[in-house]
Amino acid sequence: MTDQTRNHMHLYFDARSVNEGFARLVVSAFMTEMNPTLEELADVKTAVSEAVTNAIVHAYSEEERQVELTCDRCGNELTVVVEDRGIGMEDVKSAMQPFYTTKPEQERTGMGFAFMEAFMDQVAVDSRPGFGTKVTMKKYIGKENG
Repeated sequence: MTDQTRNHMHLYFDARSVNEGFARLVVSAFMTEMNPTLEELADVKTAVSEAVTNAIVHAYSEEERQVELTCDRCGNELTVVVEDRGIGMEDVKSAMQPFYTTKPEQERTGMGFAFMEAFMDQVAVDSRPGFGTKVTMKKYIGKENG
């Protein structure tokens, strides 16, 4: 690819809580070529943390499986996709409401999607019961925000 404003990264990692920090670090490193502000970097890291934590905590019941992380850069637009092949969600609209949680016994606040929406410019969630969940987040980096 000859266009220097484009870049792509794709990886899989085990759905283990120790890998949440790894995912944040990878996305941070990926976006450094975009010269983000510290605030933009913190926003993306927080959103990635929430999306990955949701996949780790909610996607799989007993078995340990994989989380898929994809990053794309096109100009000043960063797209981050976090995907699992887990249990999926029956009602995405309800799940995206603040304080909604399926695991109150684990002291979950139910604010993951609210944080993602607050820190990113766009958030889309696609989920099907039995097939998994895909969270697509976009952030425009720099002064020429879209």
